[in-house]
Amino acid sequence: MTDSPFTRPEHADLRRQVARFVQQEVEPNALAWDEAGLVPREVLRRMGLLGWLGLRYAPEHGGAGADMVTSAVFQEALSRSTCGGFVITVLVHTDMASPHLHHAGSAAQKARWMPGIVRGETLTAVAITEPGAGSDVAGIRTTARRDGADWVIDGSKLFITNGVHADLYFVAARTGPGRRDISIIAVEKGAPGFSVSRQLDKTGWRSSDTAELHFDGCRVPVAHLLGDEHQGFCAVMKNFQTERIALAAMAVGHCRQAIRLTLEHVRSRQAFGASLWEKQAIRQRLAMCDAKTRAAQSYAWHCAWRVTQGHDIVQDVSLLKALTGELVNEVTATCQQFHGGMGFMTGTPIERLWRDARVLGIGGGATEVMLDEAAKRY
Repeated sequence: MTDSPFTRPEHADLRRQVARFVQQEVEPNALAWDEAGLVPREVLRRMGLLGWLGLRYAPEHGGAGADMVTSAVFQEALSRSTCGGFVITVLVHTDMASPHLHHAGSAAQKARWMPGIVRGETLTAVAITEPGAGSDVAGIRTTARRDGADWVIDGSKLFITNGVHADLYFVAARTGPGRRDISIIAVEKGAPGFSVSRQLDKTGWRSSDTAELHFDGCRVPVAHLLGDEHQGFCAVMKNFQTERIALAAMAVGHCRQAIRLTLEHVRSRQAFGASLWEKQAIRQRLAMCDAKTRAAQSYAWHCAWRVTQGHDIVQDVSLLKALTGELVNEVTATCQQFHGGMGFMTGTPIERLWRDARVLGIGGGATEVMLDEAAKRY
């Protein structure tokens, strides 16, 4: 399904270009990237040359000046892949970390960092989650205090995507006594007192590096503060909305890829004298997976369109994130079931999709948190 009142003809071209890139550049290398635990930097630089790492950013910084609907089309097209680790590496860079610079950065900060971000030369990460604070952003304990011309940061961050290999980190730190007195500070790799304390091992997203970060008297210039002091909590909450649309689009893309792979499999797999496709129960369950995926896709586009109109979308996005996080697990598990024993073999495309899907009900806002956020607004 490609036609929608929320999408435009140029989106079809973008979708085709991304599909070709995924087919030629990603799928042949997905297993090797998983085994290496990273996405090669030259892949990101090629994406930068194609103009995909700054879709919503200003042309003066190398961006395309596009809207959120275009981003959602790109996110979904990129996610019609069996390599979730690659997808999340890109989407954290484009839709979760660097938007903090886009929204709150000064002209000088943007001039310094945005060109490299858009070209894929400067990989970004956002450091919010801590050992004792995940969805409860106001509960973070990492602190930053002024000392002359520097900020001094102390604390730890956990589950940070791109945390090992990033060049620039947007760090949420407590800068005052109030529960929401949080600021966002840019920290470059190599800053004194900043270290990657360990690289974390994960069930899925194997090609995406995930880290625990440590700040021990880490010093960065005062000029690295993004926006106003104590306004970081609001910035994080605002960015969560488009971040969750990106994760929803990722879930939809994975659903569509799982269905495509499974249709190919059941049409060719013979059992009991006929193809699996000839079994009515299998056809019907795949059709229901497709129906739910199409509905979720339309809802994601709707939310992206509402962002472009400036609407308050917290409730809608919370529902969307909860819906798609659960749906991608349902669809990939169903599709894996229809692959039989091969679906449980490490390295097969459907096994990788199933394994990578699991975190989409957790990361970026667990399903239970999302449903509660929506329920509070009834």
